[in-house]
Amino acid sequence: MSAVGATIDRFTAAETIPFGVNPDDAASHLAFIEQLSLPFDLLVDEGRQIAEAYGAVKPDGSGIQRTVVVVGKDGRVILSELGAPLPGNILQAIRLANDQG
Repeated sequence: MSAVGATIDRFTAAETIPFGVNPDDAASHLAFIEQLSLPFDLLVDEGRQIAEAYGAVKPDGSGIQRTVVVVGKDGRVILSELGAPLPGNILQAIRLANDQG
């Protein structure tokens, strides 16, 4: 199993569904998923509304900056962090939110 697959399994065990969001079209998403053998879906953010809502647009508006957002079952944001936080940090935020329930 790949490292990505093992990490996704940890999220699944935490009752979390990971997916990516990007303004590129569906065909490019499929190619990217196949190229990297990603075990999760990529959603199309046509018009960048999702990126804007979660603060992922670069300050100068020139593009999207990688941002990880975790939304709890109740719809509130558990974690929002620019870049690529470690999976363990994301899982810890999920556990804390579940404990505070």
